[in-house]
Order: sequence, then structure tokens, then C-alpha cells
Amino acid sequence: MSYLVYARKYRPKTFEEMIGQKHVVQTLQNAIKNNRVAQAYLFSGMRGIGKTTAARILAKALNCTAQDGPTPAPCNKCDSCQQIDSDRSVDVLEVDGASTRKIETIDPIRETAKYRAINSRYKIIIIDEVHMLSSTSFNALLKILEEPPPSTIFIFATTEFHKLPATIVSRCQHFEFKKITHKDLINHMLYMTKKEKIIISDLGLSLIADAAGGSMRDAQSLLDQAVAFSGDSISDEDLKEILGTISSELLFQFSEAILTEKTEQIFILVEKIMERGYDLRKFFKELIKHFRILLVIKSSQKPGDILGLNERDLKLYAEGAKDSSAEDILRYLTAMQQSEQGLRYSSHPQIYLETTLVGLCFFKKMVPLKDILKRMNELGKAFGKSYSRSHFSPDSRKKNNPPQMSISENKAEEKPKIERKKEREIDKALEDPGVKKFMDTFKAQVISAEPIKKSDKKGEK
Repeated sequence: MSYLVYARKYRPKTFEEMIGQKHVVQTLQNAIKNNRVAQAYLFSGMRGIGKTTAARILAKALNCTAQDGPTPAPCNKCDSCQQIDSDRSVDVLEVDGASTRKIETIDPIRETAKYRAINSRYKIIIIDEVHMLSSTSFNALLKILEEPPPSTIFIFATTEFHKLPATIVSRCQHFEFKKITHKDLINHMLYMTKKEKIIISDLGLSLIADAAGGSMRDAQSLLDQAVAFSGDSISDEDLKEILGTISSELLFQFSEAILTEKTEQIFILVEKIMERGYDLRKFFKELIKHFRILLVIKSSQKPGDILGLNERDLKLYAEGAKDSSAEDILRYLTAMQQSEQGLRYSSHPQIYLETTLVGLCFFKKMVPLKDILKRMNELGKAFGKSYSRSHFSPDSRKKNNPPQMSISENKAEEKPKIERKKEREIDKALEDPGVKKFMDTFKAQVISAEPIKKSDKKGEK
């Protein structure tokens, strides 16, 4: 028999063997027990966490011949289960969305779905990476997906759920697969190494789990690669070389230089990174994780429960953070996260990294606001004043500096003054007997009154 990689050799064959997807397993098993199997399922999540595996196990559970009907625990021994495992079942069609994205390739699948299964109870159509289908292909599936034949079930799997049309999602039962936890990855690899008689340290397993990033398939592939490189005994140094891992010793040197404000060490350490050929962006990412561990150490009473580190590593991190407060480390961590994107797009990443890290060295020289207020209060005693944080709030500034009156408000106040002046002029004009007589004779009304301008030229009246 040809060699099988670990990802295929240790692929789960029953629901119970699936790792980290309890909510999916329980729902599917209960649906089979209670005869509530849906017409279409949609499995979404990151790569290598069991979406296609769950689809195959569901297909076996529905078509297993060891029982009179569908069973939540397929036997993996009957002809139907073995044919599905070896991808030979004519009633279980598994296709790749990338290669069947055109309408011409979807039409045969749609026509096949109309007919009953040949040798099994159900015809199962599994489309992996379904988000790769074109919009016309999705539209062609709508009708058959909404009202498929009673014995036809669709199972879609995707790593990019946001690309699926809402019309497809609404016709499926959607299951969001979770990332595999760090602890579950280590436990499963420990089980694998014992069965394969591979010698590897706990640190080695932790390094692989970190590099896998929540993907079981990635973890199994990395372990396979490590065995190919080192044989049955995998040392930590060999594993670090394979993974390109930044050594924890180097990260501690950087954190010590930053926390103790040794700016000259920053340039030496950055040169060391360049000499070893590390990617600066990857290093900065690891440094952010390193400071996150320091923050957890300073903030939590039981950091081991959160970080999953052994006693030796916990003591090393506690020693590295002993002279800094959680507030200081948080300030460093926030600044590094804000600078990460700039490093990614910088045309001079080495210079950007050096200036960023040197800037972190000066953070402790920044005076906290409470110290400034304390000093101001000491100086203000001579003048009978005191200050607090609320004194510098936006509300207090508004109170101390009342808003200036706008031009429109000034004009609004000037308008009544002009009207009152006109009324006084009209009243003064009405006091003239000639004007009063004219008004009474013609029943007139005074609209405005203007003073008569006297001419200084002779001969003019």
C-alpha cells in the first residue's frame, strides 16, 4: 500500500472522532435520530477544520447499510461506507466548486439530482468551495435546491461564506465550524505521535500548534514534514528551523531592551534579525504575541490557564515583566498593533522597525496625567487653586469659555433696535399739527418718517 500522509491517515471516520466541532456533531446526530434531516446543508469556516470530513461522515450515516435506516454512528465496514471513504460511490457525488463554476458544468449536476439513488437510500451531492461558482451557476441551482427530490441532499462547504448569495444561504441549514483550539491540537498530535512512536517534546508540539493557527490539517502536515526532516526523534532546534520560528530568547532580548530603555541594543538586535534572514513582518507579529503574554502574566492571577505554558516558561515571562506594570505593557502593545500595518507597506521596513522600537523605549519618560495634576496642585496652592481630571474635560472648557455670539445672533438683536428707532420717529412726526390734520383729512397712515434735509445753497427752498 502506498504511503498515506497523516492528514488522510488520521482523518475522522465517525462523528465522535471529530475534534472541536461539538455543536455541529450534536445537531447532525440529533437530526438523524429524529428523522429531521434537511434538504441542504452549508458548512463554513477556515481551512482544515473538518467541513468536508463532516459532509462525508453525514453521507455515510445516511446510507450505512448496517442498520435498517440512517444511523448517527456509521459502521465504516459495509460496502456503502467503504465506497464513500474511497470515493467510489455512484450515489455520493463530490465536486470542486472551482472546476465546476460555469453553467455548462452545473447543468449535468442539476440533472443528476433529479433522479433517485441507484444503490443507496440517498443521493448526496457535495460541492466543496461552493463560493467559487459563478452567479449564473448559483441561479441554476435555486429551484432544485429549494425543492429537491425526497432522496437528494445537497451539502455545500466554503471557506468564504460572505461570498455566497443570500438566496443560496436561505435555502440551507448553515453550520459555522470553529477553529481548533491550541489545547485540542496538542492533544490530538500527542495521540498521533504515540501511535507512530515519534519522540517530540511538549514545546515542539506547542510550536506546531502555534504555526497551524487553528487548522488540524495544517498541524498534521507540519508534523509530517518534521518527521521527514528529523526522523522519529524530532528536536526543538530542528523544528524551529523547519517552521522558521523566531527564538524566544531573541524575543526576550527585544522586550528587555524596550522595557529597560536600551535604545542602542535595538539596532544591534535588528541587525541580528537581518543576518538570520527572518522576515521583519513575521518577527514583528511574534513580538506582539510576546508582549501579549507579558500582559497576561501581569494581569491574571492564573496565567497558566489562559496561555497553556509550562511552569518553566511562566517563570521566564514573569521574570521578564517583573519591573513593568500592566499599564506600561498595555501601552507598548497598543502602539505596536497600531504600527503593524505601517510596517507591512513600508518601502524601508528595517528603518521603520528600528524607529518604532526606539520610540517604544521612550514611553516610560512620558509623564502620566495624574502626576501632572499633582504637580499643578502643588504649584496652585500658592494661588488658592486646585485641579482635577474633570477640569480638562470638554464640559469644563465650555463652562469656563462661554461660546461667542455669532454674527446672525448679533443681527437678530440689532433688528429690534432699528424698529424701535423708526417708531420713535413716527411718533415725533405725528406731533406736528400739519401732519396730524393731513392724516385726519385723508385717513392716511404713516409708514416711515425721514427728517427733511435743509439745503445750504442760496435760491433753493
